[in-house]
Amino acid sequence: MNRSILIVICDFLLVSLVMFTTVDVNKVAEEGPRGLKVEMRTNRVDSSKDLTAAMQMVLDEERRNRDRLLGELANARDSLTRQQSLLSERDKQVQSVQQELAEREKELQASQEELAQRDKKVQTFQQELAARQQQGALLAQQQAALQEQLAAAEASLTNLSQQLHDNAVQSVISGERLAAFEDLFSKQTLQSSNLQQQLAALAKTNEVVLAEKQRLGTQLAVAEAEKRIVADQVTHMQDEVKIEREEKARLAEGVRELAAKSGDIAREVRDNRGMVPNGIFYEFATNRIRARFSAVRNSLFGETTKIKETETVLVSDGSATYALCHVHDTPLTLWEPGIDWESLSGDLNRNTASCPIRSVSFCLTDPRVLLIPVTAEEALRLGCKVYRVSTEPYKFQDAVLIGTREDYYGECRFQIDLSTPDYVKLDRNFLKGLIGKFNPSRGDLVFSKTGEVLGVMANSSYCLMLRNFSPEATFLFGDDVRAQHTGATLSALYSHLLTMPFKLQ
Repeated sequence: MNRSILIVICDFLLVSLVMFTTVDVNKVAEEGPRGLKVEMRTNRVDSSKDLTAAMQMVLDEERRNRDRLLGELANARDSLTRQQSLLSERDKQVQSVQQELAEREKELQASQEELAQRDKKVQTFQQELAARQQQGALLAQQQAALQEQLAAAEASLTNLSQQLHDNAVQSVISGERLAAFEDLFSKQTLQSSNLQQQLAALAKTNEVVLAEKQRLGTQLAVAEAEKRIVADQVTHMQDEVKIEREEKARLAEGVRELAAKSGDIAREVRDNRGMVPNGIFYEFATNRIRARFSAVRNSLFGETTKIKETETVLVSDGSATYALCHVHDTPLTLWEPGIDWESLSGDLNRNTASCPIRSVSFCLTDPRVLLIPVTAEEALRLGCKVYRVSTEPYKFQDAVLIGTREDYYGECRFQIDLSTPDYVKLDRNFLKGLIGKFNPSRGDLVFSKTGEVLGVMANSSYCLMLRNFSPEATFLFGDDVRAQHTGATLSALYSHLLTMPFKLQ
């Protein structure tokens, strides 16, 4: 049922009750002294006007609350929209940088391939130059050999000319010897001409080899210069790629920081708005565990066994984990004289998981609150959420109260009582969002709007705020607990309870 409709119905019932109720003064007067009769006339209340005014007040309050919530929702949406737009812009910048970096890497790869081709060309030029140099050395050797042959032929020709001159003066030289000498002279002349032609050809070939050598040297110098230029370009491009990668890393870090800030902003908005009571109760119903206690003692009528059950949750203060409950929900009773129990046992159950209760401790601040220690392995076995104690109990004016024995819950307002700094007082004039037969009582759990455990109702009006767990006394569970003298401890704790202010008892 809608909360506003429920409030209107309640107001209508109150106004109707006032309208149809009149005081029978005459009857009251008859019960007094005889002879005295008082007549009074009562004016009938104008119920329609009061009902209209009440409904108008409720509607105005609901309208103000709705406008306030809509404003907060619009601000949160605007903030998230700005953050999302900023994230999208950052993503576009990162994509642009990535594309530019890919293009630079492609250019760098192309330059490296071009440099490899230039290296191959240089190697080819060097090989050709070495071959030309070998060919030039061979031609130089051939030229030297031909020059030696030419010199020998010229010397032989000079010698033959001298012999011919000498023989010409001799009149006794026969014609056959003269013809032989002339034939030999012609052959030597022809050989000399051939050697001179070969020498000229070798000289031309040597000039061609020298020109080719100079051309190859020039090409080698050009190739080496281009190689240096390409190497400088590759180094420059590597520096640019490094700079781009650093810029990309900075942008990525900025995007991560922005995403983290967006998450913090969203979490801050969520924390400042608080959870709805339905969500808190659903989480409690999903993670609650059932605590079962059994106590045995001997009496005049024989052995007496007392069994009690309650629902609770696991709570941690950061150092230890406990299951919470009120002493009223256990067989133990704070009274004078206390009961000496002979055995104590119990277990914690959730679905099919179960773990035994080894001990219970009484809270130092208020002995009515019991602490049941639970190890990390046992909490993991139970598979339920471990709640945290509220670090900011005064952050919200309202809290959610959940019954542990009956399925009721509701949004309540708690007030600070300076005379009881460890407690907050339930404002019964401001109860809203009530589900079920709402009757706040001792042992009910109180949750803050952030979903943390605020405390336990010590009585029907005051809630003990849990900041940390400080046990005052501990009972070890077992088949024989007579040596622990539970009666004396319960009596001492009852005396401690009597020293507390009367409003807290």
